[in-house]
Amino acid sequence: MSCAVCAASVERVVRDLPGVRTAAVNFAAGTLQVEYDPAEISLEKMQEAVRAIGYDLIVEQEDAAERQEQEQRRHRRKLKRRTLWAWALCGPLMLFGMVWMHEPWSPWVQLGLTVPVLFVCGRGFYAVGWRQAVHGKANMDTLVALSTAIAFLFSLFNTLYPRFWIDRGVEPHVYYEAAAMIVAFVLLGKLLEERAKGSTSSAIRRLMGLQPRQARLVEADGTEREVPIAALRPGDRVGVRPGERIPVDGLVVEGGSYVDESMISGEPLPVGKQPGDRVLAGTINQRGAFVLEAQAVGAGTVLARIVRMVREAQGSKAPVQRIVDRVSAVFVPTVMAVSLLTFVVWLVVGGSGELTRGLLAAVSVLVIACPCALGLATPTALMVGIGKAAEGHILIKDAFALENLCRIDTVVLDKTGTLTEGRPTVTDWAWQVPVEERGHLQTILGAVESKSEHPLAAAVVAALQNEAGELPAVEVSDFRSLTGRGIEARVEGVDYWVGSRGMAAERLSDTIPERLEALAERWQEAGRSVVWYGRGAELLAVAAIADPVKPASIEAVGELRRMGIEVHMLTGDGRRTAAAVAAELGIDRFEAEVLPDDKQRYIERLQAQGRRVAMVGDGINDSQALARADVSVAMGRGTDIAMEVAMVTLMTSDLSLLPRAVVLSRRTVRLIRQNLFWAFVYNLIGIPLAAGALYPVWGLLLNPMWASAAMAFSSLSVVTNSLRLKWSK
Repeated sequence: MSCAVCAASVERVVRDLPGVRTAAVNFAAGTLQVEYDPAEISLEKMQEAVRAIGYDLIVEQEDAAERQEQEQRRHRRKLKRRTLWAWALCGPLMLFGMVWMHEPWSPWVQLGLTVPVLFVCGRGFYAVGWRQAVHGKANMDTLVALSTAIAFLFSLFNTLYPRFWIDRGVEPHVYYEAAAMIVAFVLLGKLLEERAKGSTSSAIRRLMGLQPRQARLVEADGTEREVPIAALRPGDRVGVRPGERIPVDGLVVEGGSYVDESMISGEPLPVGKQPGDRVLAGTINQRGAFVLEAQAVGAGTVLARIVRMVREAQGSKAPVQRIVDRVSAVFVPTVMAVSLLTFVVWLVVGGSGELTRGLLAAVSVLVIACPCALGLATPTALMVGIGKAAEGHILIKDAFALENLCRIDTVVLDKTGTLTEGRPTVTDWAWQVPVEERGHLQTILGAVESKSEHPLAAAVVAALQNEAGELPAVEVSDFRSLTGRGIEARVEGVDYWVGSRGMAAERLSDTIPERLEALAERWQEAGRSVVWYGRGAELLAVAAIADPVKPASIEAVGELRRMGIEVHMLTGDGRRTAAAVAAELGIDRFEAEVLPDDKQRYIERLQAQGRRVAMVGDGINDSQALARADVSVAMGRGTDIAMEVAMVTLMTSDLSLLPRAVVLSRRTVRLIRQNLFWAFVYNLIGIPLAAGALYPVWGLLLNPMWASAAMAFSSLSVVTNSLRLKWSK
């Protein structure tokens, strides 16, 4: 594809096919994203439709990205060769056109040098332009082919029939160097543009490079042999030696080691792995050797999902791109009409004596108009921004999320696991029963809490196991989880419950003892959560659970506030605990004892006040609030990535990635606006200049050669401007 008009043509053709629901072409990335019904249409049918209008489509399921990379490298080599030859021929052509322009033999030499530049080096413009014309379409190649053909044919006529002008008292001129230099400049611009575009997708190539090509398959007899990754299947056993990248996601079944998972989880310290532990493709085995059993291979690995998500995000369209698409649809026909109008105006105003200048002005209008800059403005900035985010362990789902993230003025944070370590531990117990009865009650408490998925329940079970060792098995029946309040179950025909202060007040026949009430208040003021344990209408014990605030959370909250973003906290904990944690973090606005429905309503209230809200949670318990927020942000925590739930996933447990994501979003959107501004302004200024707007005042007329240089520069400047983000800190 040579410009945004090409991308729009491919998009329209595919979108109009039966069975295709949506189609989006990314001009910068050279990708087509399609949502379609395979029962109605196949990828091969789409390929045929795209080929029919003069383009090609890679639809292989395996190694499509590699094939695309190979095609792009081959295209760049061919483009480089043609560009070098074009400039090698244009050097002497300019010499003959300027030094010996009045010699009678000069036009013939210039003709001989121009033909290979136009019809060998620049033949692609004419081939694509012709195919477009056959289908009633026009693109940038049409403009280049038309402008150079007009200049060449006019010059050829003047070379073959100079007497036509001489008899009319006009000296014949040839413009071979203008036609050839247009091709040379456009080829050079395309070559530089292709190289720059290659840099915008470097992040995705680095991610893809994390996955090794080969694996060591362990046979049933224990022998190992090298096989390609594509040959592995779930259930296969794979050997991994020290220093090697792990080829697939799987479980360690033999041996042990330390694995560097920083490229996926962002956590710097190596993680110890023993039999039963999960390992991920692309991570690096450090010390020991082990054998793993493959669980996910190829496209099913976490790394492949990340690559796929980044690629899809880079290929998505920002809402602002819709304006560009509408402009691109009418751009080339409009430019052709302006060019014709320019020629007519020159003839009407100046008469036949201005034929030459009118022709040059018309050619310059065709050449200087550039839909490329418009087409590259948004996707190049998106590719760099989303790629840079991925390298920094921030996964942005699509361009819509990126554009919305820059607009947020309020961040709502879930407490547990987001602001705190998410690994709560029991710090204190207060029992209401004699010591001799506690053993059996601890066993029941452990059995009931082990049924719950709440992180505080896991802390209670871990504390009981540390204190009493392995707990005896107890049969639990009628287990019920009461959202936001606690749990209840029946053991040995007796009802037991574990939960909040409110739940305790409901169940107890007497008021809560003053001693325990005071103790619970002190614990809450210290920022600890309090869990109440009872049997029927009797209180058995109270536990204090601490979940320390992450140091990075304090920094992140401070940074968000410095950026002018209002920070709120929501938690299911009691008000005193919430107040203590909020004070430690420097958060003024918080809500305690909230249920999932309350979180959603809290987001809605903020939105009703006109605020743009980002909700940050774990992507599962907070799914209602995440779905309601303007931007949903999930704390991925390594492999537990809520990529399907949230618009933005912070792959580590470090909240400081959030202000970084907002800054990156703001910079990317600012770049998009800059690119679009310059792309539009370039055309708004360039086309009138080329048409001769300055000629009546200063006698200045833009040479088509310099018009082509300006057109090449406009595309290159847009891509280079986008790359500034890649090089920024």
